[in-house]
Amino acid sequence: MANHGTGRLPKYRQIAAELRDAIQAGVYGPGDRLPGENELMAEHGVARMTARQALGVLQSEGVVEARKGAGVFVRSFRPVRRRGVQRLAEDVWGAGRSVWSADVESRDLVVDGVRVTEEAAPGPVAGVLGLEETETVCVRRRRFVLDGKTVMLSSSYLPAALVAGTAITTPDSGPGGTYARLAELGCKPVHFREEIRCRMPSAEEAERLQLSPGTPVIDICRTAFAESGRAVEVNEMTLDSASYALEYDFGA
Repeated sequence: MANHGTGRLPKYRQIAAELRDAIQAGVYGPGDRLPGENELMAEHGVARMTARQALGVLQSEGVVEARKGAGVFVRSFRPVRRRGVQRLAEDVWGAGRSVWSADVESRDLVVDGVRVTEEAAPGPVAGVLGLEETETVCVRRRRFVLDGKTVMLSSSYLPAALVAGTAITTPDSGPGGTYARLAELGCKPVHFREEIRCRMPSAEEAERLQLSPGTPVIDICRTAFAESGRAVEVNEMTLDSASYALEYDFGA
């Protein structure tokens, strides 16, 4: 096993490091059950709380998942490689494909819980979209489930006056999605800005994303701009951090 200088670490972190090395070495493969608390207690001569903390470290890292009444298992879910540049290219949505097609390949993606409403714009969103106090936004909320695992929650905000009467205001926005419909309105997105941060989830987010205790989320806020420089969409996304690798490929 790799040497992590574990002698200087608390005992529970030493045990976690040994288990992590065993997973990386293939001793435990995807879907395999790890030694339980009783086994770790006996093998390492530690208290139950220490064994529990060791397994908890790996759960918080997204390496393993607990299954009620069955134990702790190596995660078998293959992380999503989110290709931040390629997925937003016009030749994707302009050809009638979802921006997700660059991420999921042939995997099973389900978008559910779709709700489309017209609401007052939250202050920060109204500011970005340049809306007056009396103007409203069309809000598209949805959940993304990949291979049976909830991986992302998303809320898109668009000026209601701009998209009124279009498929954007319906659950199915059609081939190419929102960006293709904006292009039809003469507001084709030509520039995007994404802001990324990590934080701990709210209780509701943890439940909806089915997160293991201690797992953080990634917030991505994307703004789409038309050629005029006008912001035409703000999309706030909350991702299960253990389910994603974020990839940005661009020239110097």
